[in-house]
Amino acid sequence: MFDFTSDFWPWFINVPVVIGLISMYLLIIWMQKKPEEGSLDGEPLEHKWDETLVELNNPMPSWWVNMFYLTLIFAAVYLLLYPGLGTWKGLLGWTQAGQYESELEKAEEIYGPIYAAYLEQDVVALSEDDEARKTGHRLFSTYCAICHGSDARGSRGFPNLANEDWLYGGNPEAIKTSITQGRNGVMPAWEQVLGKEGVFNVAEYVLSLSGRKVNETAARLGQDKFQQLCVSCHAADGTGNQALGAPNLTDNVWLYSGSQRAVIETISNGRSGRMPKHEGFLDEAKIHLLTAYVYGLSAGDNE
Repeated sequence: MFDFTSDFWPWFINVPVVIGLISMYLLIIWMQKKPEEGSLDGEPLEHKWDETLVELNNPMPSWWVNMFYLTLIFAAVYLLLYPGLGTWKGLLGWTQAGQYESELEKAEEIYGPIYAAYLEQDVVALSEDDEARKTGHRLFSTYCAICHGSDARGSRGFPNLANEDWLYGGNPEAIKTSITQGRNGVMPAWEQVLGKEGVFNVAEYVLSLSGRKVNETAARLGQDKFQQLCVSCHAADGTGNQALGAPNLTDNVWLYSGSQRAVIETISNGRSGRMPKHEGFLDEAKIHLLTAYVYGLSAGDNE
């Protein structure tokens, strides 16, 4: 629960806290000076203005003092019941981990049967179920939107999941594998092999595959290098290889932007992308429902 490096640190916390509470109590007592018997005003101070206005040391109102006392009592009771004094665990034995696990158990009692029912259904059928899609959207917003966006259209370096372009395949099995096991995509750097001119030529050829206007001479020179170095992953026609996660270069869909500069940067320096695995973090039912939701984003075009 605690990770103090020595016995000094618990005392470093405890002593100032206890002394602080006691000091505040004594301060309140000291400030409660009552006026002399028969006097309605407090003790006069030496602060005067124009020899007529005098500051009086009146005691604090009782309701205000009582609020201070209640605050000190609350602090003392809290520190007895809950962690707050070094290694003291509190009389209740409360921990953040314990509360988290308790909340998970309550949530499982409520939502477990719902997810279990979803697990029994086919992914395609779930992708067409409105209630399942709403639940899947909430899961996606919680666990996936930070990378892929709330609309699942991704951003630079994070794939758009709402179109028909898939690095590793868009069928239910491939999507579930991506979520469960994660993916690691690596594009090697080629600048040392090709040189700057060679990188430019290959970039022009790659851009031409998707119908872009390019330097025809550079593209022809780049095609030869592409056939030598790139076809093992991207195929001879540039349509890619989903088994390797090598993208299709002919559809004008770009993970890191399709500008000439971005393509040159990719070829020169390579790319490294990682999709974390969610197995062990999300249970099978949630992964199944997420699979259905993601599949439904472009259902009919992702086979």
